[in-house]
Amino acid sequence: MDVDGICTELDLVRADFRDLLETATVTELSQPSAGTKWTNEQLLFHMLFGYLLVRNLRFLVRAFGRLPDGASKRFAALLNAGTRPFHVVNYLGSLGGARVLGYPRMERLMGGVIATLQSSLRRQTAASLDRGMHFPVGWDPYFRDHMTLREVYHYPTQHYEHHRRQLTLARARRQ
Repeated sequence: MDVDGICTELDLVRADFRDLLETATVTELSQPSAGTKWTNEQLLFHMLFGYLLVRNLRFLVRAFGRLPDGASKRFAALLNAGTRPFHVVNYLGSLGGARVLGYPRMERLMGGVIATLQSSLRRQTAASLDRGMHFPVGWDPYFRDHMTLREVYHYPTQHYEHHRRQLTLARARRQ
């Protein structure tokens, strides 16, 4: 996917996330999602968290992309060894994330992180977007053994779309 395509995806996600938060009722947000242990509210925070993760991952990819392949391979193996604790932290963090932030801050944070990612993405050269690193494949089904920076910028939208299908909000089911 090219830079403009990824930026367009990000614009669509920003608008969709805002729409979901603004149209959901308190009752809907407290209902269970489909196929997760989270409520809709908690899942929405988890979806936001994917973008926050990439905001930081892009620095790692740029650094490891300049090192020998074995460096990121060892780093990914180390992270894979910590898969179980990662999943616990990932789960627990989403339990209270929306409550701590509140819906207006979640919306602003999503808008801000997407703007940051778009700005950063547009400044990248083709060469930097094609460099990559190894990833801990046990952490997420959309992580592949080796991902380029371009793929990392696209990843949170794949994650978002996956979890969006699990929301049981009326608005999410209509689209």
